[in-house]
Amino acid sequence: MRTTERSEVNTPSEEPPHTQQLALPLDDFSRDARGPGIPRTARVFCNRNLKMSGISWVGFDMDYTLAIYDQPAMDDLSIRATIDKLIKRGYPDFIKTIPVSTQFPVRGLLIDKRFGHVLKMDRYKVVHKGYHGFRELSKEELRALYHSKKIRPATPRYHWIDTLYALSEVATYAALVDAMEKKGYAVDYARLFTDIRECIDEAHRDGTILDEVMSNLPRFLHRDPNLAPTLHKLRSAGKKIFLLTNSRWAYTDKLMTYLLGGAMTEYPTWRNFFDVVIVAATKPIFFTEKRPLLEREGEPPMPRASTPNLDSEPKDVNKAARGSQPPAPASPPNPNAPATHPARKLERGKVYEGGNLQDFERALGVTGDEILYVGDHIYGDILRSKKDSAWRTVMVIQELETEIAAYESCREDFAMLEQLEDAREKLEDDLRYYQARIKDATRQIDHRASKAQDGAPREGPSQAELEADRMRFKRAVERIRGKLRQIEAEVTALERRTDLRFHPYWGSLLKESAEQSSFGKQVDDYACLYTSRVSNFLSYSPQQTFRSPRDVMAHEIGM
Repeated sequence: MRTTERSEVNTPSEEPPHTQQLALPLDDFSRDARGPGIPRTARVFCNRNLKMSGISWVGFDMDYTLAIYDQPAMDDLSIRATIDKLIKRGYPDFIKTIPVSTQFPVRGLLIDKRFGHVLKMDRYKVVHKGYHGFRELSKEELRALYHSKKIRPATPRYHWIDTLYALSEVATYAALVDAMEKKGYAVDYARLFTDIRECIDEAHRDGTILDEVMSNLPRFLHRDPNLAPTLHKLRSAGKKIFLLTNSRWAYTDKLMTYLLGGAMTEYPTWRNFFDVVIVAATKPIFFTEKRPLLEREGEPPMPRASTPNLDSEPKDVNKAARGSQPPAPASPPNPNAPATHPARKLERGKVYEGGNLQDFERALGVTGDEILYVGDHIYGDILRSKKDSAWRTVMVIQELETEIAAYESCREDFAMLEQLEDAREKLEDDLRYYQARIKDATRQIDHRASKAQDGAPREGPSQAELEADRMRFKRAVERIRGKLRQIEAEVTALERRTDLRFHPYWGSLLKESAEQSSFGKQVDDYACLYTSRVSNFLSYSPQQTFRSPRDVMAHEIGM
């Protein structure tokens, strides 16, 4: 066997001769030199490293992503429409006057349709909080119902709430359970929830909700002045932009005109911001089934943008008709035109419906990891696009600004919690030490007693000394246990206080106690990036490399 001298190899402990440790901090790059940082509420956060330089196409959902709704106003509208339809189905008239708290629900809750409970779980599906109506369930109730068996949220017994759209369902459900039981009604919890869901879906389908939204857009929508500059910045860097929404064309056109129409002179209409527009996509089916792509007929031609380089065609879009249409203001669709016909290709300026993942990627001519999709819905937008494609994902969490503000207001409490946890860990070390000393003293006492029976000579501490030592150790154990109980009470009070700063019923959206909440875990698992609104990308370069924080396992903490 050939032996190798140490000088011939580089061992892991040796650095190449040209490598030098970079001295930190970098004095030449002070905070004053590089200007103010991005406010935490306006940052884009990274779960998985992502290089924007490798992204060719950026896609957007519309509802709750590009279009940020006034949530209390939307919830109030949905609740009123739902209750009116429930009364038409035979529910008692008094429910029209019951108070329904739009503040009660958050995303990430679980409905138990068997018992009528609303629950919040941690990342391991352990239930920590629950309400029946507006009555908080005790720890004993939660333990008896949910801690002996593993919860399976995908079964028919449960319904997972992960969209802002569904918050009104939870608010209505809790209010009706509470009010009807107080009136003495025997409530079929599963039937009640089904009726609520059917009524709110019907209110969306028949126009009860959407017509009112379209008739008063300023009341229901926040018009973000930085949205258009954000899309413009992406396009200026050579990114192609597409819209992929489940909303129908008439609603999409109305909202997008309000959000982007006239926002920048370079873009005659909102459609000029986008290279591809697909409505009625029926996500998540778009990602899982091979539905045909349909082109809408009778839509007006899209005017050319005033800046030529911003109106260039995507790679695989048909260019035959480009430049042949005069610039003209957008006009409403022709109601007498045929609705749709099958589309064989994607053209800039056309409007499409339906479609599927495979044909869409083929038409764009790019691989999945060159596509970044921005949405708000974990299942419809994020999870399915991650499970069925290589698309990179951004999740818009509208509540994140409030979540961060609450977190910052709790800094002192969190610091105190850390101190209490450290103190508890040290006390538990002391407890183990004194418990071991008690066992050792007991063994010595027993050993001395057995030797006394045998008539052997006595050596070492006397029986009385050993008994005194054991009693002293026991008193130390009792003192430590008392301090641990005190710490536990302080921790419980602090956690309750911090919970209330996040939300009066459920605490933090993304956390539960010391763990991620079930909602937080899904954000962590399926969203490459997350942020509170699309326009937060305006503060970043379109070629930005987003880097995730280093994962730390429990054994690495404090090392």
